[in-house]
Amino acid sequence: MKRLLAVALALSAALAPIGAQRAATMAGRSPVYAPNGIAATSQPLATTAAINVLEHGGNAIDAAVTAAAVLSVVEPMMTGIGGDMFALVWSAKEKHLVALNASGRAGSLMTREELIRRGHTRMPSRGPETITVPGALAGWSTLLAKYGTISLAQALQPAIGYAENGYPVTPVIAGDWAPETKILAADEGGRTTFLINGQSPKAGDWFRDPDLANTYREIAKDGPGVFYGGPLGQRIVDHVRKLGGYLTLEDLKKNQPTWVTPISIPFHGYRIWELPPNNQGVATLEMLKILDAYDLKAMGHNSAAYLHHLIEAKKLAYADLARYVGDPDHLTVPPSYLLSDPFIAERRSHIDEHKAQVQVDPGPGRTASETIYLTVADKDGNMVSFINSQFDEFGSGVVVPGTGFSLQDRGAGFTMEPNLPNTVAPGKRPFHTLIPGFVTIPGPNSAPDGTGDEPWMSFGLMGGAMQAQGHAQFLLNLLVFGYNVQQAMDEGRFRHMSGTRVLVEPVIADSVIAQLRAMGHDVRIAPASEFGGSQAIIKLKRGYVAGSDPRKDGHAAGY
Repeated sequence: MKRLLAVALALSAALAPIGAQRAATMAGRSPVYAPNGIAATSQPLATTAAINVLEHGGNAIDAAVTAAAVLSVVEPMMTGIGGDMFALVWSAKEKHLVALNASGRAGSLMTREELIRRGHTRMPSRGPETITVPGALAGWSTLLAKYGTISLAQALQPAIGYAENGYPVTPVIAGDWAPETKILAADEGGRTTFLINGQSPKAGDWFRDPDLANTYREIAKDGPGVFYGGPLGQRIVDHVRKLGGYLTLEDLKKNQPTWVTPISIPFHGYRIWELPPNNQGVATLEMLKILDAYDLKAMGHNSAAYLHHLIEAKKLAYADLARYVGDPDHLTVPPSYLLSDPFIAERRSHIDEHKAQVQVDPGPGRTASETIYLTVADKDGNMVSFINSQFDEFGSGVVVPGTGFSLQDRGAGFTMEPNLPNTVAPGKRPFHTLIPGFVTIPGPNSAPDGTGDEPWMSFGLMGGAMQAQGHAQFLLNLLVFGYNVQQAMDEGRFRHMSGTRVLVEPVIADSVIAQLRAMGHDVRIAPASEFGGSQAIIKLKRGYVAGSDPRKDGHAAGY
């Protein structure tokens, strides 16, 4: 999920009292403990659907896909089969962590030359030209086929029920829906699907999406092939091409999720896992490695010195994202190089302990040649870290009439700057903000690559470019400051935007803000919606404990 800084700043003064009130109540939420299975999502109906699957004999993978489908109905601006997904899965049977990249690729007609011919000097931010192949549905199906115990048709049933019969819209989701009224109104399908009498639904309003119910029935009956090359796919392609987009039916037919090897670093006695490029998980690991040389605890949690070091580490890691991360088939340096000790030492050398960096360049190369997050764990020890998104709220803003879902705008993640791993080109996977996370505990027989580790925590934080910096803040709260899983996500956050611009939550002390400004940071207070929403599950010796971010509508529950 992306937010325009201008909107945040315009609203911050009006919403600061609300944000402060919300932040003040955060500490009242307790972690959730459960003996058997547990789930944490950003919307209560999705959490309930996941627990229902677990109670009826399904495993964590079944429950995660079921919850994701429900979220596509009840949080439609954030997720759905028009988007992409990634997952980290701890397989209790195999005793190791596996990773799935189900992000789609650029259409075969999406070329840099064609974009230039149309007058673009940078990638469009919304609209039909940003639509890439949606990978989520293929990802759901692939997860269930390899690790699930129920069919895709079974997993879709709760979502079909809510889409057909309706549900009352929850407050945070209503707040995310409202700013998109204009872009929805400009699209035929968006207007008829997601607006009621021309307006977005308010909290408590009843909302139905019968077109999505019919789409899911079609998929349940005939399988995901109806989307990837079948009649539904043909309708999508015809509409996107009519609007000037770049997809072909063959692009949908060729789509395949990819099982990939996750990347990791040791940190404070644990091993932190992320997915490799094309997503930004490496930035979390790079931030943590840069910061590991400092005594962060002695600085004091959310002190000016502490936040300054995190902000500066974030700038360095994200500069490397822009230069070195993109489609894994087009990388100039591998993630292991970005996490190597010499590279990290060079990056750390740019941090001035008393002054904000204004301009940050990527590290030296070498020749080498917003979103929903949910997590589920079951009685057998399977754990799923799962993220699914359309990028912006309602993605491209394009809804094929009669389908009931919007199409993502992941093409906006490409760059038109030539000769980079993320330069736009047909068939490329774009740079992705989506990053599910996982933490394991090394044992006496563990190998350096994590073989032999035991599972400890599945976690994630939604919110576009907030995600990697949010992962780092959450992990430091847990592993350096010793907060419990709920406290670790309740604590006030910062969000570095670009240059010296930094957003902070209202709970950050005025004295700290003044000190950061004196260091050269352009600090503004912003509402909770700017700082993402997290979910996490920790495996206990027996049972689980979970937390759910109060910045979202959801909760954790177990049985």
